[in-house]
Amino acid sequence: MLRHFTGSIIFTVVALALGAFVGWEYTGTIEGMLSILWICAVLAVLETSLSFDNAAVNATVLKDMDPLWQRRFLTWGIAIAVFGMRIVFPIVIVAIAASLGPWGALMLAINEPDRYAQIMGEAHTGLMGFGGAFLGMVGLKYFFDADKEIHWIRVIEGPLAKFGRLQAFEIGVMILAIWGTSTLLAGEERLTFLTAGLFGLLTFIAVEMIGDVLGAPEETTGMAAKSGLASFLYLEVLDASFSFDGVIGAFALSTNLFVIAIGLGIGAMFVRSMTIYLVHQGTMSQYRFLEHGAFYAILVLAAIMFLNVEYHIPEVVTGLIGAVLIGLAFFSSLRWNRAELRRDRAGVQA
Repeated sequence: MLRHFTGSIIFTVVALALGAFVGWEYTGTIEGMLSILWICAVLAVLETSLSFDNAAVNATVLKDMDPLWQRRFLTWGIAIAVFGMRIVFPIVIVAIAASLGPWGALMLAINEPDRYAQIMGEAHTGLMGFGGAFLGMVGLKYFFDADKEIHWIRVIEGPLAKFGRLQAFEIGVMILAIWGTSTLLAGEERLTFLTAGLFGLLTFIAVEMIGDVLGAPEETTGMAAKSGLASFLYLEVLDASFSFDGVIGAFALSTNLFVIAIGLGIGAMFVRSMTIYLVHQGTMSQYRFLEHGAFYAILVLAAIMFLNVEYHIPEVVTGLIGAVLIGLAFFSSLRWNRAELRRDRAGVQA
């Protein structure tokens, strides 16, 4: 198991050393350096502990991908996740929101971190709308599947699978969810949420269409699981949607772009290691309900992102709900495996 996490451990040591350097450069004191180093460590732990559902869903898709595309995602894709989503993306958001160039947004982040954090906060509604809609579609697509044969909570999943026979039913559900959430808002905020939510929905549809064009087989997890390019794009957007809440929530601990990038980057690397471990160990196949728990966690996260536009729900609560769902699915899988083993032994004895 340790070999799967060696790279992340090395990255953590280097990143924390960089965090200490940033702390010294910004404060010039040992106390200030240790304070920033502590924030980096806390962000890393939070990001890692709250992202198991992300790793589980990544593993679900990766296990059916071509080995070449697996390697590409675990190298290029993770680089995009660590540097793109944790550093470049926030700068792009601020550049658009403040009508600045990329360099101007970067200078704002360095020289006026509080103003930078304020602009990121103002983009909160749009980010929650986009991320919630995309993640919601991922979850709905999984459960509204007429071909889905394995059910964890049958009383819920059985009826949902039947609705999967109705073409594009999940799209209608998501449109209603976007509209319903928008009624919590007023004026420009409402329009921003509606627009972002529809773009999240359209992004999901676009990635799914790419999978169809590339000839993905019909029986896939979520969509296009065996189409390398489509799955790569799918996982990148998925990671982006997962990271929105974490990136914005990180500003509660620090407004320093580099501190946030270091802390969340460490977490992203451990998500990569967890993903590799789950794929190599065949965990998603060995525990038949684990996948279900991950997708329930996605639906919960999508709902919380929608509610977050009006009500503040701490990231810790979101992560705990996801962890509980995945934990329950894991223990349910263990029980099923033991029951299956007993049935096999009874059959042999008979």
